[in-house]
Amino acid sequence: MWLANIKRIIKSGFVNFWRSGLVSLSSVIVLTVTLFTIGGLLLGQAFLSASLDEIKAKVDISVSFQPTATEEAVLAFQKTLQARPGVKQVTYRSREEEFNDFKTRNQDNALIMQSLQEVGNPLGARLNIEATDPSQYESIASFLYDDSALAAGGQSIIYQINFKKTSVDALSAIIDTTQRVSLAIALFLIFISLIVTFNTVSLAIYVSREEISVMRLVGANNPYIRGPFIVEGLIAGLFASLLALFLLYPTAIWLHNATAGVAASINLATYYLEHFTFLTLVLIVSGLFISVLASVLAIRKHLRI
Repeated sequence: MWLANIKRIIKSGFVNFWRSGLVSLSSVIVLTVTLFTIGGLLLGQAFLSASLDEIKAKVDISVSFQPTATEEAVLAFQKTLQARPGVKQVTYRSREEEFNDFKTRNQDNALIMQSLQEVGNPLGARLNIEATDPSQYESIASFLYDDSALAAGGQSIIYQINFKKTSVDALSAIIDTTQRVSLAIALFLIFISLIVTFNTVSLAIYVSREEISVMRLVGANNPYIRGPFIVEGLIAGLFASLLALFLLYPTAIWLHNATAGVAASINLATYYLEHFTFLTLVLIVSGLFISVLASVLAIRKHLRI
């Protein structure tokens, strides 16, 4: 008996959904836009995280030394840095290597090349410091700025410290702002989806008011009367979830092609395929939750039994 009732409830839900026509279509479209936005946020989060990781991987602290600093002093300081906690690697570049690289970069500038011939090598050695974690750069920079590299006479042998922290901070701030704005947009669309689905189910209840009266008279129980409208919401949520999931893949391909060679090396199309199960689960659960919640609210308001 209960199996037959379930079949009737599901059938009635499909009938209500198709009978609503354009109203059901509008509900599916709004839900699709909402779920597509949620899926886009997940892809965008992966893209931004990959971009930040790439920039963090390229960030280091570059320490240029005075031309008068001896190789022994620089190498001793390299050992001191390498022994510090949070330091992953310290790469040494001699004065000659720096000088040769500088000449290569400016070989087409006759004035600079002539000046170098007159003054010789004005550059000092360099150390490139890579931290085990980007959060460690602050403490390493503080150590360097704290007059830690002193020559025998008490003079600092460090000429300049280059720290690209600002680029990481700027990108992190952009990502945080983007996430907050995207979350606000998603919540707004969820609210709109709730309203549209609520109105769709409310209209279905109004259209079926005579049938509901007859079912009440013949003693139909509450789940039997309410069930079809829950099913109607489930259908809208499921259709919208699958449609949003279908639209995300070509969007991921387009984004990858549009940002190729410009931004993060992550392939969003590949990410989509690798995380297809996760994306499907998130979109379907979100779609069903929004549609069922709206249906329940509409039933509580318009179908008091």
